[in-house]
Amino acid sequence: MPGPTVRPPRGEAPRGGDDRRDVNAAAVLQTVRDHGPVARSRIAALSGLSPAAVTRQVVDLTRIGLLRERPELAAAGSVGRPQLPVDVDTGTLAVAGVHIGVPHSTLSLLDLRGRVLAREEMGNRGLTGRAVLDRVTDRLPGFLATARESRRVIGLGAIMGGSVDPVRGVTVRHQPLGWHEIPLRAALEQAGGLPVHVDNHARALAQSEILFGRPAARRSVVQVFVGHVVDAALGTGGLVHRGPQSATGDVAHLPVTGSRALCVCGRRGCFMTAASDGALYAEAAAAGVIAAPERALMLAAVQAGDPAADRLVRRRARLIGQAVALLVDVVNPDLVVVTETFAMLDRRYLDAIRAEVVRRSHLCQDPELIVTQQLGADVLAVAAGAVVLGGLYRSPLGLLDGPGSET
Repeated sequence: MPGPTVRPPRGEAPRGGDDRRDVNAAAVLQTVRDHGPVARSRIAALSGLSPAAVTRQVVDLTRIGLLRERPELAAAGSVGRPQLPVDVDTGTLAVAGVHIGVPHSTLSLLDLRGRVLAREEMGNRGLTGRAVLDRVTDRLPGFLATARESRRVIGLGAIMGGSVDPVRGVTVRHQPLGWHEIPLRAALEQAGGLPVHVDNHARALAQSEILFGRPAARRSVVQVFVGHVVDAALGTGGLVHRGPQSATGDVAHLPVTGSRALCVCGRRGCFMTAASDGALYAEAAAAGVIAAPERALMLAAVQAGDPAADRLVRRRARLIGQAVALLVDVVNPDLVVVTETFAMLDRRYLDAIRAEVVRRSHLCQDPELIVTQQLGADVLAVAAGAVVLGGLYRSPLGLLDGPGSET
């Protein structure tokens, strides 16, 4: 379907048209996201905007497909448009996402509330380097063509681990895949014909939590990802922090006790070398717990209640707890979100992380502030789309800058 597209400047949210008008539009859209369906009069009370300003923004946001009226939800006896509920329009626009990982890559389609409309996985077994990206770019046009039959897709978010530069749109380094200076944005824009926004997956996960997760994340959140790579990100005041050169939180070389494994940096006892998926699966295979160092085999062993597999996963949980304790003491966040396969699968492993944090931290006395994402298998699919949705909710009138839009 033809129509306007979201086009934030590289690395930052757009400020379409008059700056104050865009700020007001963002306030209205965010209020509806958090409280909708909600009447205009209530939006004014919650946002601090005048009723007239709210009405103007609702008209604009409805016209470009971000809000919709819900007359069927109007209270009996209510009179006038100020009492007519409006909600985020989840039926007109969509965003696409790509997550590139070691075991597989995922394509996704999300509505404006971050709900997954379509999801497709492509295995990467045995693939490294440019072959992984080629598999994504080959499949992306067909995936988007199906999505566009029912929605207007306004942008594509692409995420992966390692060092990712959102400004240049480049994967600087991803050691497990053998990627160095890969022009990710350019390749995906050519394949999909959409504006593409790339980021590290830890920052994207933090953005997803701020948008659609627990309210505490909007005050301050530390996001920790443990997989084939180990990453972290920080969000404060509803924004995800980007440091110089857009490097994400490099926790790979935090020191942890209980491991003498040699790291690529030349030291022993680094967090990534001790606790990554590769380290866990290799250790399990060497001990005869699984036949080969593969995720599916380890998952099966844990789910079957294998005591040796359980011991190895609990040991990793304690290593993660050590690293999280260090981060908690430095940042003192309102929320810590851990994205790790087994903690998301079974509460016992999350509890093991929590116990280690409380034991080692000088500040954390409440284990409940350490959580996992609530989205299960969709967590990275939603995070990829959140790269686009974060910019949209910060500056919704960026839609008006697209071709064919009204000014």
